[in-house]
Amino acid sequence: MNKVESNIKQREFCYSCYRPKTSCMCGYINKIETNTKFVILMHPKEFKKTKNGTGQFTKNSLSNSELFIGINFTNHSRINEIIEDENNHCYLLYPSKSSLNLSNEKILTNKNIVIFIVDSTWACSKKMIRESKNLQKLEMLSFDVKKMSEFKIKKQPNEYCLSTIESTQYIIELLNNYGLENLSIKDLEEMTKPFKKMVEYQIDWMKRREDPRYKTY
Repeated sequence: MNKVESNIKQREFCYSCYRPKTSCMCGYINKIETNTKFVILMHPKEFKKTKNGTGQFTKNSLSNSELFIGINFTNHSRINEIIEDENNHCYLLYPSKSSLNLSNEKILTNKNIVIFIVDSTWACSKKMIRESKNLQKLEMLSFDVKKMSEFKIKKQPNEYCLSTIESTQYIIELLNNYGLENLSIKDLEEMTKPFKKMVEYQIDWMKRREDPRYKTY
């Protein structure tokens, strides 16, 4: 393969995870079926971070999920449809003094549980919620983090901040403990496999860049 052909191949993208096909992790995805519906709200900046964004991995790993990209969702017809559906009980994953702490409290409802998850940095998340009037009306959820993120290629605001897919997995584990989900330990563990493989790939790639044998001039 000549240099031109190599460059063309590198520009080919997977239309499922939006990563270059050379680093596509879709083969590691083990899609799971949840009772809970997850709605991922991705900031446009996160969509551009295809090399290490985990919101798309989360969406592709959950059958009962939807993903939307934007900042202000106040007038978003589909999101408002979900929120206004009387059969749904909607929550926003965001820490606050009034949030329901899933680590200590069970969600009590006879309706379909819908959890909105903001996929963004903390600063951008605050702006998204501040501008999205419909999200401000939702009950908030939180949980106590008892493990450190495996996102070794990204510096987190503090040591217990988790990536989107890790947070979602953690929530599902808690819901599973309350009997609101019925998933096997294997299914839960496999959920973050594409994320872990992506981290391994990035670490290996960085090592190769530092290795003089792989330098190009």
